[in-house]
Amino acid sequence: MPEFFEVIKKRRSIRKYQNKEVEPEKIETILENVILSQTAGNLQSYVIFVIKNHDIKEALTQAAYGQEFIKQAPIVFVVCADQEKAGSVYGKRGYELYSINDASIVATYIELIACALGLGTCWVGAFDEQEVKQILGLPEGIKPIAIIPCGYPAEQPKMPKKKRDMIYFVE
Repeated sequence: MPEFFEVIKKRRSIRKYQNKEVEPEKIETILENVILSQTAGNLQSYVIFVIKNHDIKEALTQAAYGQEFIKQAPIVFVVCADQEKAGSVYGKRGYELYSINDASIVATYIELIACALGLGTCWVGAFDEQEVKQILGLPEGIKPIAIIPCGYPAEQPKMPKKKRDMIYFVE
């Protein structure tokens, strides 16, 4: 497995995938390791859907305003915040913030682990939340945070220029 910093430098948003299935062992490696991520109070206030079904991927594509690369990926992860779980322990702040933080951390782990395994992903945050909830049959208190298509990259985009002007040191 590549060194951690190499993975961070290599990871890109991939929107073109090879017509090749992702091996079940790689999916399992992602899931085994993603549950090790830090979460508020170790509650794991998130839900992960692993989607291979073409019809559901098509519906998610439409819910994401027609972003076609979603349905073209062999698998799609949908990461949701379990607001009820976090809220039951941490009240309003847990419901509104901690659960979303937890799900965001998990989504980031999915992307980094997938990259380390030679897979490409793209975090999709532009989608109709209610439509995704309906597609997946989510109850109240489970909030979709990220749709993450995943597969073998058919492209390797260049790293966009990154700035540091939003970093401040306070001594």
